[in-house]
Amino acid sequence: MSDLVIVESPAKAKTIQKYLGKGYKVVASMGHVRDLPKSKLGVDTEHDFAPQYTDMKGKEDVINDLKKCAKKSGKVYLATDPDREGEAISWHIAQMLKLDMNDNNRVAFNEITKTGVQNGMSNPHKIDVDLVNAQQARRILDRLVGYKLSPFLWKKVKRGLSAGRVQSVAVRLVVDRENEIRKFVPKEYWSVDAKFTAPASRKVFEAALVTVDGSKLEIPNKAEADRLLARLEGAQYEVTSVKKKITKKQPAPPFITSTMQQEASRKLGFSAKRTMKAAQELYEGVDVEGIGAVGLITYMRTDSLRISEEAKAAAAQYISTVYGSEYLPEKPRVFKTKSNAQDAHEAIRPSTPELSPERVKSGLTSDQFKLYKLIWERFIASQMANALLDTVSVDIEANGCTFRASGYSVKFDGFTKLYVESTDGADENKKMLPPLAVGDNVKLKSVTGNQHFTQPPPRYTEASLIKALEENGIGRPSTYAPTITTITARQYVEHEGKALKPTNLGEVITELMKEHFKEIVDAKFTAEMENNLDEIEHGVKDWVSTLHEFYDGFSSTLSKAEEAMEGKRVKVPDEETDVICEVCGRNMVIKYGRYGKFLACPGFPECSNTKKIVTETEGSCPRCGKKMLLKKSKKGRSFYGCEGFPECNFMTWNVPTAEVCPDCGKTLFNKGGKSGRLVCENEGCGYERELKK
Repeated sequence: MSDLVIVESPAKAKTIQKYLGKGYKVVASMGHVRDLPKSKLGVDTEHDFAPQYTDMKGKEDVINDLKKCAKKSGKVYLATDPDREGEAISWHIAQMLKLDMNDNNRVAFNEITKTGVQNGMSNPHKIDVDLVNAQQARRILDRLVGYKLSPFLWKKVKRGLSAGRVQSVAVRLVVDRENEIRKFVPKEYWSVDAKFTAPASRKVFEAALVTVDGSKLEIPNKAEADRLLARLEGAQYEVTSVKKKITKKQPAPPFITSTMQQEASRKLGFSAKRTMKAAQELYEGVDVEGIGAVGLITYMRTDSLRISEEAKAAAAQYISTVYGSEYLPEKPRVFKTKSNAQDAHEAIRPSTPELSPERVKSGLTSDQFKLYKLIWERFIASQMANALLDTVSVDIEANGCTFRASGYSVKFDGFTKLYVESTDGADENKKMLPPLAVGDNVKLKSVTGNQHFTQPPPRYTEASLIKALEENGIGRPSTYAPTITTITARQYVEHEGKALKPTNLGEVITELMKEHFKEIVDAKFTAEMENNLDEIEHGVKDWVSTLHEFYDGFSSTLSKAEEAMEGKRVKVPDEETDVICEVCGRNMVIKYGRYGKFLACPGFPECSNTKKIVTETEGSCPRCGKKMLLKKSKKGRSFYGCEGFPECNFMTWNVPTAEVCPDCGKTLFNKGGKSGRLVCENEGCGYERELKK
């Protein structure tokens, strides 16, 4: 009789079955099997928030199969993901199969490799009830907020709305940032910038005016800039200071969930949801040529920077072999984990560091390969030596005015040979300076006054919003991606390029919540609740009393809000466009439907005219010459089609450009993004060329 091992997904089951072999049967629960009912609250608020769990609809066959397999098996092991949610899934399965809750039947795999699976199976333990209670408390909190607050929004704004404990704070962050941008008043300032020619090399370099008569410089307007320029007329420029030093640059630590999502957004253009999907697949296992099914990364929901000694040793061996011993630090790096991190797992790293991205590329999808390459390079680089930079700062003086030029050259590339972390802001644009010495007279090539204006704070991107959520202690590694997915799906926030912009609906709801439910949209309050959940997990706090602390105040607030809003309803203003309704002549407005935005006449019901929102692109249709339009597939994927559809049915996934084919004169299309190539899609032409790097 085989022992039964239950995991969540078929891919994970396949990989683990390979390592366990005969004597074990590995099956998948396909995620959760029980949950609170969708049709009602499902929480008894009068009796210590007792949850009323039911079997999930659509899971009947899976549940029956699990029960049959359990009856035919010897011991049943629960091997769901090693986090709160995974612990709760194991607990629900144990309840459903009537397993002994004191039995050591819970196993956890930080990585799906032969060693990881063997270690997990060798150390079974009891289901951690504190972990389960922390997850139950989170689930019940979210249910109470959602099912109590959503009907209030339905009555006061419109039907179909939802509120969430974490999502409401995320929307508020986006709305507050938008209000900051609106209120921002640009302030004028000027700079005085010069170009000089070095005496020995004759090379041109740039410098900026930083002090006048020893005082820090502020140039508020053109008049002041012109006064300084007049002071510099006919001046001699002499180098008065040359400061050189060697600067050490340390590598970024390996990824945790939030930093992986941020970097994948910046470098790969991935949404948080897309990143986590690829990461889950890499963790659960893929088929690698010559190896078979193997989990390529450690568990991807973590906020710990801890790395095992074995992984450090494997990375050091790889670095020494491939790059040379000079690329190893004096001793293996240890990165400090934040004080509020759960530290249940290692950082996200390759399970087998010697498996380079090129070694496994043939078995991966495009998304899997890109993400694995990012994770692998980040981890290996984190274990490499510092980069050493020769930095130089030069001061040049003329008539009491001091100009400063800064630059650097790479003395030793260290970890940058493999990987450099990206940033949300602009990178420093320092260049290598020509040789200069104190006393050198440099020749002025040009000096100009340049007008600038202070800039408002930028809108959040997915990457910067995740960073803000993490810094404010809102949510945990498992919540970032679903939170952003929810607020965009609910049309509270929308993408404008990479930026996140609140919709009118999102702003109305946020203002309503700030007026009547301050705590729900308060970042500090939400962060404190996350800390309470952590304390439940560690056995410090009781989950029922924590729910009472929240709900008693929340229930009272809800009653007061309903009284204050009695008979009132909030209107969401329509976003007017410059598109004229061809039926009645009004300016059409943007509405939202199940498939996204569309244009509608504000004169409804007298005028019911609607039309699709179309976005014109560069270039023209290679078949008929009409305009190309950006469109969306039913799954939300962007493609490009001719405006003459259905008469002309040309479509492509490739991006139209302003360039034309040198052979036939038709529009060229970008295939493969920044590192791709330009192709001509005119039938029979075949022209293509690599994009310039």
